[in-house]
Amino acid sequence: MLSSENTGVPARTVERLVLYRRLLDGIAEQGIEFIHSHEIAEKANNSAAQVRRDLMAIGYTGNPARGYAVTDLVRSINGLFEQKRDQKAALVGIGKLGRALLGYFALRQARPRIVAAFDSDPAKGRGEFAGCPCYSVDALPSVIAREGITVGILTVPPEFAQQAADLMLVAGVRGILNFAPTPLKTPAWAVVDHVDIATKLEKVAFFC
Repeated sequence: MLSSENTGVPARTVERLVLYRRLLDGIAEQGIEFIHSHEIAEKANNSAAQVRRDLMAIGYTGNPARGYAVTDLVRSINGLFEQKRDQKAALVGIGKLGRALLGYFALRQARPRIVAAFDSDPAKGRGEFAGCPCYSVDALPSVIAREGITVGILTVPPEFAQQAADLMLVAGVRGILNFAPTPLKTPAWAVVDHVDIATKLEKVAFFC
């Protein structure tokens, strides 16, 4: 379960700030120096009031006449994430979805960096994929300890998800992004977010 206890910033706000930063990076590349909350809201499919509340959560306010200074705003949002900059992630499950995520994050050079991937299949758990070292799942505890990995990504079949999550948490992982379509039982201190792609697709289809 996501929590704001460690940051003082609500989880939903953090999600929106990540989106704002990506939008603002593109705006800065266009040479735009100032932007108003309603312009950010339009691009983020949000309300201007929500944008202002989110930015106030990181202590940033704009100029009523000119709006927000784009470069300074990006710098302020980055400051929120700077303390987590050097975190490392590990992925468990080097199947089709796992490989797709490894390739995607390698291209985007996203943070935290995925520095290790694990699989129970000996053919997948060796060598590299998209520049990420691959290991047998048996090596997970030692690799996580050696690399100081704190974030885990689960892309395993649902029947193996709980076992894989337990293994990661015991090894030192503090948070898990779970793509397996099953809930996880985790300690209260663990940060867990679920991404059920099939459910999301069904939700969209229902409202079409």
